[in-house]
Amino acid sequence: MFTTRTLAEGKWPILILTALSIAGLLWCLVAAFISLALLVFTISFFRDPDASVPADEKLIVAPATGKIVAIKPVGETTMLAIFLSVFDVHVQRAPLAGTITGVKYEAGKFFDVRHPDASTMNEYRLIDMETADGYRVSVKQIAGLIARRIVGWAEEGATVAKGERIGMIRFGSRVEIFLPAGTEIVAEVGDYARGGETVLARRT
Repeated sequence: MFTTRTLAEGKWPILILTALSIAGLLWCLVAAFISLALLVFTISFFRDPDASVPADEKLIVAPATGKIVAIKPVGETTMLAIFLSVFDVHVQRAPLAGTITGVKYEAGKFFDVRHPDASTMNEYRLIDMETADGYRVSVKQIAGLIARRIVGWAEEGATVAKGERIGMIRFGSRVEIFLPAGTEIVAEVGDYARGGETVLARRT
C-alpha cells in the first residue's frame, strides 16, 4: 500500500503535521484534531498500491489513476487525458513495455488542470516511449493549481515493464497519453481508470 519512495516524497508535510498534532495534543485539542485529520489525508495521498497488470502485450494500460476527461485527436495521435483529484493515487506507470527514448521538462504556469489552457501552459514532463517493434507512445505529467512538484523515476534510456512506476505528481494533477493514429481506443470519457490496470486501448 505504501512504498519508501512515495513516503520519502511526502516526508516534510508528514513530519510537520506530526509535530503539529503532538503540539496540539499538549495545548489545543481542536488544533490537534485538525492536524491529525490533515496528517491522515497526507499519508493517504502518498499511498502506492500494487497493480494487476494485464499480460497481453497488445493492451495499453492507463498511466495514471483518475477520471478520463478527454479523448481527442492531436496531430497524428489520439490523446487521452486523465484528471487526478487529491483523493486519487498519484503514482504514474508505464502504459506498455519498452524503452524511454526521451524525457522533456518544461517550466510553466500552475492553472487548475481543468482549465482549457492547462495542457499547453502548465509545467509538465513529457516521457516518450518505444516498444521493441517500434510502436511509440508519450506520457505527459502535468502540474496543477495545487500540484507543484513533478517527480520522475525513469530517465531516457531506461527499459521499463508495462505497469512499472515511472513517476508521480504531488497533489491534484493531470496526465495525458498520446497514442499513434489507428490505435483502437476502448476507454470512454467519464470512465474511471486505475494506473497500470485499466485498459485504455489495444494495438492493432
